Amino acid sequence: MEHLVPARREAAGRRRPSLHVALATCESEILAAQKLRWRVFADEMGARLPSRTPGVDRDIYDPYCEHLIVRDEDNGRIVGTYRILSPEGATEVGSYYSESEFDLTRFAHLRPRMVELGRSCIDADYRTGATIALLWAGLARYMRENGHEYLIGCASIGMRDGGHNAVAIYQHLTEAQLAPPEYRVFPRCPLALDRIEAAAQPEVPPLLKGYLRAGAWICGEPAWDPDFNTADLLIMLPMSRVDARYTRHFVERQN
Repeated sequence: MEHLVPARREAAGRRRPSLHVALATCESEILAAQKLRWRVFADEMGARLPSRTPGVDRDIYDPYCEHLIVRDEDNGRIVGTYRILSPEGATEVGSYYSESEFDLTRFAHLRPRMVELGRSCIDADYRTGATIALLWAGLARYMRENGHEYLIGCASIGMRDGGHNAVAIYQHLTEAQLAPPEYRVFPRCPLALDRIEAAAQPEVPPLLKGYLRAGAWICGEPAWDPDFNTADLLIMLPMSRVDARYTRHFVERQN
C-alpha cells in the first residue's frame, strides 16, 4: 500500500506546480508510472524488483490494475502514482498482491466489495502534502464512483534501522488501531518481533498516518518483505468508518 518516503517542505518562494490527478488512460501513461516506481523503489530504495525490463517496475498484477497518476501539467511529468486492483481485477488475476505476504482467509466474504492499493510512490521533487492529498482525492473519488466498500493494502515501514522503528510502530498502533478478530490476517513471513528491540519513539510514515486518521485498522502482525526490506502491515479501511469531513476534505479538492 505504502512505499512513500517523508514529504518535503516546499521551498519559500518556489512556484507551486500545476498538479492533476486521474486514472491513466493509455499505455504511455502506465509506462511512465512504472518507470517512476522503478526510480523510487529500485534506484532510491534498493528494492529487488521482479520486472524483466530494467528501468520499468512491472509484474503480473499490472495488466489487471488501474493506475492512478498525478501529473505536473506544466511539463507533462508523472510525479505520483497508486496501483488499484478492483474486485473484478483480483478475480481475473487469481489473487490480491497482499496474499503473497498474508493469509487473507478471513476476508473471503469481502472480496466482491474489496479494493487493493499498492505500489504508491511520489517523485523526489514532489514529496509534499499537496501531492499526497491529490492521491487521496483520486482514491476517494474512485471508491465513491464505483461503490466499493473496503480498501486493503500493505503499509510498508523501512527496515534500514534493523526494524526497530517498525516494531515500535506496531506496538504503539495496536493499542488503539488493531482490527476486530474477524478481520485479522496472518503473515507468511512474520517479522521477528521478539528479537528486535523497539525504538524509543516511533516515527510513523505520513501516508500511514493518513490512513489511520481516516479510520483504517491494522489487521495483525507485520510481515517482512525481503525484496523491499520493509516491514509490511496489512491495513483495512472500511469506507463506512471514514469520517464524512475527512472525505469531503479530499474530494472537494477535485470538484
